[in-house]
Amino acid sequence: ASSAFFAVTAALQGKGLFARKGIRKGETIFVERPVVCAQFLWNSLYKYRACDHCMRSLETAEENARRLSGLSGLSLPYPDQCQVRPELHQCCPQCQVMYCSAECRQAALDQYHRVLCLGPSRDDLEHPINKLQEAWRNMHYPPETSSIMLMARMVASVKQARDRSHWLNLFSHFCSRTANEQEEMAHKLLGEKFQGQLALLRSLFSSALYDDHLSQWFSPDGFRSLFALVGTNGQGIGTSSLSQWVHACDALELPGQQREQLDAFIDQLYKDIEKETGDFLNCEGSGLFLLQSSCNHSCVPNAEASFPENNFLLHLTALSDISPGEEICISYLDCCQRDRSRHSRLKILRENYLFVCSCPKCISQADELDVTSEEEDDEGEGEAEGDELEDEMTDV
Repeated sequence: ASSAFFAVTAALQGKGLFARKGIRKGETIFVERPVVCAQFLWNSLYKYRACDHCMRSLETAEENARRLSGLSGLSLPYPDQCQVRPELHQCCPQCQVMYCSAECRQAALDQYHRVLCLGPSRDDLEHPINKLQEAWRNMHYPPETSSIMLMARMVASVKQARDRSHWLNLFSHFCSRTANEQEEMAHKLLGEKFQGQLALLRSLFSSALYDDHLSQWFSPDGFRSLFALVGTNGQGIGTSSLSQWVHACDALELPGQQREQLDAFIDQLYKDIEKETGDFLNCEGSGLFLLQSSCNHSCVPNAEASFPENNFLLHLTALSDISPGEEICISYLDCCQRDRSRHSRLKILRENYLFVCSCPKCISQADELDVTSEEEDDEGEGEAEGDELEDEMTDV
């Protein structure tokens, strides 16, 4: 699919992704693996078991359904449609973190895990990395939108590398922010007390990972810049063995009555899960994707990202036909947010992504009243929606 697109840079707009040839609705534009990714810390603490490298859900679909629904005796039909293979799972022999395969364990070891492995100190609350993670959890509560461990893996990847310039060059491709915008991003992720919290995080981060060759990342300005880079470019990742099982079941060719029974079973299962667990269904984290981070926002997107393989592989799919030369745009807003007034959309984007949208929809609605009285009443609820940013196109 790589021949279907190319990235360009414009002086005024920054990066953009444009179609090199015609792309049909439903076509996969590209599949991309992240430069680095990490599961959210509260998500992991709440027993959403994921591969520590690729974030593949480690629970079978049935285990996943039982935990989320609270129904311990639940049995899923068509168990052969579950693609999780527990017999392939491996743990780090030193610190016991789990991987979905020997390949992921080796890939993590080769890229960053030699630096970050806690060994026998995994449960030692005084270990510098554990202190860093605990501090982050106490500052950044669910719904989570980022992780300090994404930054830790960036540093560890450089520290482990034989060719450090290669990794520094990779990270330099991601969008950077002005000093004022960096402060706004820190405020968004950490809240009102972000100045003191940022200083504490930098101190703990330095204690855990300081390296003379990366001293620029540990200075106050450098750490704030690194923090803003992750906040600006981090793409939300969601994986689910249950969701993968449901999609596999949807593709089964079944007689009419069996199809009706299966659909009714799945509908009831999701009702039970909603009652027991609410909206938190997936293993969740974030990653840095070079191509995806080049996609600009539109309130009428022609592409969307998803994670159908139950791991960190991002699939960018066309939502409509895209003509040669047309910009490929995603949306940083969920479906409900995109249906709101221009005023509300601009407010969410300005507060969470620090830009003013000038997509065709926003331009065409420029003469509309700023906000209706009915929408003004719901504004507080809308801000909460903006903060959650939990749809599959979450950009932080």
